[in-house]
Amino acid sequence: MRDALPAAERLLLAVLRNPAFIVVLVAAPIVLVLIFGFIFGGAIAVPGRATGGAGYREFLIPGLLVMTASNIVPSMVTAAKDNHTGLTDRFRSLPISRVAIPAGHALANLLYGVIGFVIMMLCGLVVGWRIRGNLIETLTAVGILLLFQFAATWIGMYLGYLFDDEETAGQAAILVMPVGMISNVFVPTSGMPGWLRTIADWNPLSAVCAALRQLFGNPSVPAGGVWPLEHPVTAALLWAAGLLAVFVPLCTRGYVRAGR
Repeated sequence: MRDALPAAERLLLAVLRNPAFIVVLVAAPIVLVLIFGFIFGGAIAVPGRATGGAGYREFLIPGLLVMTASNIVPSMVTAAKDNHTGLTDRFRSLPISRVAIPAGHALANLLYGVIGFVIMMLCGLVVGWRIRGNLIETLTAVGILLLFQFAATWIGMYLGYLFDDEETAGQAAILVMPVGMISNVFVPTSGMPGWLRTIADWNPLSAVCAALRQLFGNPSVPAGGVWPLEHPVTAALLWAAGLLAVFVPLCTRGYVRAGR
C-alpha cells in the first residue's frame, strides 16, 4: 500500500492536468441517463408495470451504475499505453512491490468511480429514480458497487498488459460490449431465448444489478429459480471476491511480463 499510493497519486495528478478527461468524467453519466432513460423508457415495460417511462428509469439507474462500474476500457487502455511508452519498464526497474503499480491504478480508478456514481445518482434522482431502501441497505448497495468496480479494474489492467499499444486496446474494447448487453442491465432476461437467458442470468453483471435493485428498493427482474438472482447480494459479493482472487495474481503476472 505504501508504494501503491504514489502510483495512484500519479494518475490523479494526470487527470487534474487533463481538462478534457474531467469534462468526459462529468458529462458521460448525465448523457447515459438521459439517452437510455428517455429513449428506452417509453418503449420497454418493466416487471409489474404495463408501460415504461419513469418506472423504467427507476429500473434502469442501477443497471447504468453497474455498467459504469464494469467499464474496463479506461484501465485497459492506460495499461497498454504504459507498455507502449516504456513506462512499465521504468516502473519495473524501481525497488517497489510488483503489485504496487496495478494497485495504485485500481485505487485511482475507484476515486473516479465515486465521482461518476455520485453524478449519475443525482441525475437519476432528477429524472425520477428513487431510493426506497433504508440507510444501511443503501450504503450496502454503494459498497457492492465500489467493490465490483475495484474488481473490474484488475480485469481491465490484465487485458491491457496483453497489448503493446493503446490503439489496439481501444479497438478491442468493442469486444467487451456484449458482456453488458447479455445481462439484465437494460431489459429483463425473460424475453431472451433459453440458452441466452442462461448466460445472462449467470452473468456477474446481472447478479450485481439485481443486488442493487433489491437494496435500493427498485423494480427487479424475475429470478426464474436461478441461484444468483434468488440471492443477488450474496452472489454479487462472491463474484467480486472471485474476480479479485483470479485477476489480482494474473494482472500482477501480466505487469511483470508486459512488453517482454
